[in-house]
Amino acid sequence: MDEYLILMRLDLITKEAQPSPEQMQIYMKMYQDWVGGIAAQNKFVGGTGLSTEGKVIKSGQIITDGPFAETKESIAGFITIKAKNFEEAATIAKECPILRGEGNSVEVRKIVGTDNTR
Repeated sequence: MDEYLILMRLDLITKEAQPSPEQMQIYMKMYQDWVGGIAAQNKFVGGTGLSTEGKVIKSGQIITDGPFAETKESIAGFITIKAKNFEEAATIAKECPILRGEGNSVEVRKIVGTDNTR
């Protein structure tokens, strides 16, 4: 089996798009159940959420604050899974609970080694 990254994108900026604390509890339970189902199939490798703060390093050793989300679609987190192929990875990804939110999306990318052995 290969490993795939599922990137979760949603609006982290617009105040109206942010869930209430009660909604957040419901969403987190749905997310935990989804990940638990993947783990039960022995296909969950790992994952985490991401803050909206960070640093961007560019060529020439230039370091700036950021990344600054200029769009409503920000990467909120990711998980890594094991799957037979892209189709299986996409089938798992399409059940991600964040897709229930308007404008949210997930992206599936195969993880490849720098030495092309994966």
